[in-house]
Amino acid sequence: MATERLSMTKTREILRKKWQLKLSYREIGLSVGAAPSGVWQAIKRADAAGLDWAAVEKLDDGELNARLYAKEPSVGRLRAMPDCAWIDTERRRVGVTLELLHLEYLEKQPDGYRYTQFCEIYRQWLSRQRLSMRQVYRGGEKLFVDYSGKRPCIWDPTTGERIVVELFVAALGASNFTYAEASMTQRSRDWIASHVRTFEYLGGAAGLLVPDQLRSGVSKTGWYEPGTQKTYDEMARHYDTAVLPARPRKPRDKAKVEVAVQIAQRWILARLRNERHFSLDSLNVRIAELLEELNDRMMRRYGETRRQLFERLDRPALKPLPAGRFVFGDWKNAGVNIDYHVDIEHHYYSVPFQLANERGVRVDVRYTASTVEIFQGARRVASHVRSYVRGGYTTNPEHMPKSHRDHAEWTPTRMIKWAGTVGPKTAELVTALLEERPHPEQGYRACLGILRLERRYGGARLEAACARAVILRARTVESIDSTLRKGLDRLPLPTGIVDPPPARPNVIHENVRGRDYYDNNCTKGTHDAQRTNDREVEGTATGRDGVGLD
Repeated sequence: MATERLSMTKTREILRKKWQLKLSYREIGLSVGAAPSGVWQAIKRADAAGLDWAAVEKLDDGELNARLYAKEPSVGRLRAMPDCAWIDTERRRVGVTLELLHLEYLEKQPDGYRYTQFCEIYRQWLSRQRLSMRQVYRGGEKLFVDYSGKRPCIWDPTTGERIVVELFVAALGASNFTYAEASMTQRSRDWIASHVRTFEYLGGAAGLLVPDQLRSGVSKTGWYEPGTQKTYDEMARHYDTAVLPARPRKPRDKAKVEVAVQIAQRWILARLRNERHFSLDSLNVRIAELLEELNDRMMRRYGETRRQLFERLDRPALKPLPAGRFVFGDWKNAGVNIDYHVDIEHHYYSVPFQLANERGVRVDVRYTASTVEIFQGARRVASHVRSYVRGGYTTNPEHMPKSHRDHAEWTPTRMIKWAGTVGPKTAELVTALLEERPHPEQGYRACLGILRLERRYGGARLEAACARAVILRARTVESIDSTLRKGLDRLPLPTGIVDPPPARPNVIHENVRGRDYYDNNCTKGTHDAQRTNDREVEGTATGRDGVGLD
């Protein structure tokens, strides 16, 4: 039975958590969502390939895959039964895990059961024994985090409305040292920010983060292979820690934080019940005061305070904080449009145009308040300054094909300057073409068509053809091409062509009535003529009557 091949992303994370964080096979498997046997196989292959973490970081996904899976090892038949009593006895020893016992079992029985069946046989045996084992936590090993079911509130100073907020609680496993704060929501941004402030309060990071299977931290719930939210996992890498979600319906996995939440409700929320705070900042200032009192209270069971245990057990084992604070970023899986841009909140950012040629290609985008980073697999392919212009484009010229880049770089000045390298008449013709268009860009295609004739006919002939075109006002690509094709550029330039005279200016003189006079008096003249005509008709009629009387 061959071991399932893991993705290179999971394999990298397995190697990092083993070599850098020194986690057990079981912890790594739960953290990355892989079977312990798969974790063991990945580490075994990396060791066989002579790799270390520094070498893995320099390899891309294809090279790493080739190094690890050059040959598929064969796996023998599974027959030998494990000694469950021996397993149970050894597990009681500090630091001994099922992964280690399984490896020791395989050393004695190379054809033995794989890890999954090994564990199942032991669980079946264990269920018949009805045994329970107390959890033991080492200093700086685990930080348990959760939200309180009972929540504080603030009051709107304008409307008096009561606003319910969240109470975030974190507790270290060895010392029970507790941190608590209020946040507006349980969403990812508030969840991550509470973790960052927790690390700063502690002055370091624990080896493992143990959350409940909360949606803000876990993307896929499950018993064996829960999936961690990408931003949450990124934050854990920033602080050189790892996420190990508690199993569903297993309160013992997170008993420390369950107790810490209960204590926070009793010693913090209960004391806030008669207080009114009109902002989240005011509420957190008060919570910080009560938190100091809580951590300085004597624990009768231990005979020491949480702070004393923290200073003795956890603080020396915490990992130092990185130089920079973690910057929250959202993640999105996006498709690449045909114009080699990706859409992030209605703004478009460029990627190398080669990605648009790959059918169905998708990229991962991380965007913060100030930056946008685009990844293909583990490789960053683009980075941009964040823009909030709706419908706008942010384009890196290096991402464009050469033809698009050349077109984007054209300006009227550059076009005229290029034409001037052929000759002054060519530059004059190009200038006229650009000036007669409502927008200069509308003349680019015609100008390029004319200038490209130089490749076929040479600069001298093109200059002569442009000189003829300027005189004849034949400013089309077809006309100049015809001139060159028929050899008319070699003929003497035409003469006798005179420009049409300019329009004569209006003469201003007191005896010149001008156009306005006739426009304004047109109606009046018509009426006068009509009256004159009527009088003439009337006089003629009178004359006829007079003749008759005579």
